[in-house]
This record gives sequence, structure tokens and C-alpha cells, in this order.
Amino acid sequence: MKSLKSRNGLLCLAGLVLALLIPQIIDNNFYIDVLTLVLFSAFLGQSWNILGGYAGQFSFGGVVFFGTGAYASSILFRSFGIDPWIGIFGAIAAGAAMGAFIGFISFRYGLKGSYFALITLAFAEFFRIIANSVEFTGGGVGIFIDYNPSLTQLQFDNPAGYYYLALLMTVISLLIAWWLERSRFGASLVAIRENEEAAEALGVNAFRCKMYAICIAGAMGGAAGTFYTQKFLYLDPPIAYGIGTSVEMLLVTIVGGLGTIFGPLVGAFVLHSINEVARHYLEAPGLSMIVYGLILIGIVGFLPNGLIGLFRRRQKKMAGGDDA
Repeated sequence: MKSLKSRNGLLCLAGLVLALLIPQIIDNNFYIDVLTLVLFSAFLGQSWNILGGYAGQFSFGGVVFFGTGAYASSILFRSFGIDPWIGIFGAIAAGAAMGAFIGFISFRYGLKGSYFALITLAFAEFFRIIANSVEFTGGGVGIFIDYNPSLTQLQFDNPAGYYYLALLMTVISLLIAWWLERSRFGASLVAIRENEEAAEALGVNAFRCKMYAICIAGAMGGAAGTFYTQKFLYLDPPIAYGIGTSVEMLLVTIVGGLGTIFGPLVGAFVLHSINEVARHYLEAPGLSMIVYGLILIGIVGFLPNGLIGLFRRRQKKMAGGDDA
């Protein structure tokens, strides 16, 4: 078992070193951009995984944290001249506050399962309508961010800059998940996921733990919103609160493996790879999406524990063979 852990640790270190070297190895901005989107998607998926994977509180409206953080940093920048490097902390605070607000309303009144999923979806739609109607968000026109490449603006004239920023965010999200798997708080979340009533009977404060989890998820979503606006320099209500982002957060986690450290990263890499390959090599209109959907159904249908679950089963078989 110790040799297996040591091997996994070496693989993680090697993977990090390779990730740091990729912009020097790959001299193609398109592939760097694709890898940046993979890392960004993995970070978003990990924010959903904290609440949905570890705590078992499935959400269809995780995008509400992303959109709130995106608008918070964008408005601070456009209206008050606060650099995004500082504004990202405002976005993190706004996302966490949104998480606390939604969590209090939901968990205080015992909403769980499909009811919790639907109320988060309702909040996302509600804020989309609000953002489309008020002036300080730019309404339906949206917000345009001035392009001024510098570290303080979180803007770069080279795609590698965004790649390294996305890599930093992803590493932080992996460390958060690693901490959860080794902390008493994380064990409490897993207990709530498995059986909330039994966890409370054992002394777990389910309400407080779920509130902490949704605030962490909200803070991470807020940070992702700032990254998005500084990379793409535009934000409008359908982008900020669109259901597509919520679906992506959920899918990368389920495909990779719910409640696992590397599940969102693996899921993001696989789904984006399938999407890019299908889009470039299947020329018939709509055929790429059909192939993408079929592969996705296959993964979800035959690998209920995700790709990480398959990897763990193979590791156990290998470990059993080594013991023999």
C-alpha cells in the first residue's frame, strides 16, 4: 500500500512538472488555448464537486456563483477602477456570499435532492433575468472589458499566461479536494452524503457542514468568473447565468468521478478531447455532437463511478497481484 501511495505521489509530481513545461514543449497557441479551457473546466467542475460530489448536494444552478463573481469583478473594474487582481477577491467574497444566501434558504428549510437542485436552477434563472434588466450590469448588451495586457489586469498578450493562471487555479482546487479527503470536515461531508440522518445521530452538524461546503463552492465559482471575463473580455447574462455552464460543471465531475480529487480534471480532459476530435474530423453538420453524446452516454451508463473509479479498480487488482 505504501508503494502504491508513493507511486501515486510521484505520478502527481511528474504530471505537475509536465504541465509546467507544456507551453515550452507545444508551440501552437490553439492547443494551449484548448488546454487552458480544460483546466478552467476542471476548476469549475471541482467547485461543483465540493458540494455535489463530497456532500451529495446535487445542484443544477452552480453557474449562479460563477456569474455573480464575474459580474462582481467586472463592475468593480469598470465602475470603480479596481484592478481584477484585487477584484478577484471581491468575486470570491461575492460567490461565497451567494452560496451562504442560497444555502441558508435551502438547508434551513430542509431542501435536498431534486428540490435543492431545482431551487439552485431557479436562482440562476432569476439572476439571469435581473442581470438582463438592470443598468449596472449592462443589461442585455453586457459588459466589455478593456484589453490592457498586464499581470495586475489579469490579462496576457500570450496564451501561455492564461494557461499558467488556469493551472494555478486548478492546483489550488486539487489541494482543496486533497484537504477534504484528509480532514474531519471532509469526513463529515461524506457522512452527510451517505446518510444525513445517521450522520446527525453521530454528532455531525449537517446544516453547518453543508453551509461551509456551499460557501467554498461559491468562492471557487466566483474566482472562475473573474478568470473568464479577463480572458474573453466580455460578459452578458446568458454567459454569466446560462444553464450550459452548470451542465458542464456537472458532467466533467460525473464522467471523471464524483467525490474524487482528480475526477473533474480527468472528466474535463476527456470531454474536451472528445469534443475537439469530433468537431474537427466529422464534417457532417451535427454529427460531431451525436458522437459526443453517444460516448458520453456510454461513459455515464457503464462507469457509474466515473473514470477514476475504473482506474481505482485496476489499481486494486494490481495491488492484489503484487501481494500474491
